[in-house]
Amino acid sequence: MTIAIDRRRLLKGIAGLPLATILADPQLARAAASATETITLKTDGGRSVIGALAKPETATAPVIVLVHEWWGLNDQIKAVAVDFANQGYLALALDLMGGTVAKTPDEAGALMKAVDPAAAIDTVASWIGWARKAPSGDGKVGIIGWCFGGGWALNGSTVAPVDATVIYYGKCDLPAEQLAKLKGPVLGHFGEQDPRMNHEMVGKFEAAMKQDGKEETVYWYDAPHAFANPTGANYHKAETQLAWSRTLEFLAKNLKG
Repeated sequence: MTIAIDRRRLLKGIAGLPLATILADPQLARAAASATETITLKTDGGRSVIGALAKPETATAPVIVLVHEWWGLNDQIKAVAVDFANQGYLALALDLMGGTVAKTPDEAGALMKAVDPAAAIDTVASWIGWARKAPSGDGKVGIIGWCFGGGWALNGSTVAPVDATVIYYGKCDLPAEQLAKLKGPVLGHFGEQDPRMNHEMVGKFEAAMKQDGKEETVYWYDAPHAFANPTGANYHKAETQLAWSRTLEFLAKNLKG
């Protein structure tokens, strides 16, 4: 009981700070991350995986599944989960890196290359299934991911459909037959200066979504890849704030409306 009360107090204390301020400061991010609870899940494939859970004050709430960047399940992604809890969601940040967190781009690249696609899909889909049946969830489920995580968020929502999907500069040019399995709408944020997640790639996604009659909204920002990460050199404050406001509006409309 004491631990639960302390977590609630910490959530309230952090709630007054801008999310970007928390994410940019390792100590604040660590403090926010400590308000999450590590939980374990046995996947549909029989594997044991972990996630970081942040709970709102309400008894029941929509559930948001978060998929991290190539760095792994670090304090920053846990802090975002806490921010979602402050917004009234039950937030679960999953782990696709087996508990390892990268400290350098080289380490992150190696972790990303080592990810088994079948295992990743099993993990994401299993957590979505958990979210659907979570005792403190209300049945509504959304998923959001950044970069590496954006691609896996979209992949996961084609295997275990959700009510809303948000992609931040992630790989999205999936085959039309795969995108046809989506249930809810998709929101995408992309940078004009991103050489990889560019108009050519996103255009294929939009064409496939249109072919399937699926709802999608794509926004472009005058920014490079990873513009929404306050810890990186590509961070663009104004664009990040705009994208975040659009994300919160989109999720509220589809999960709370």
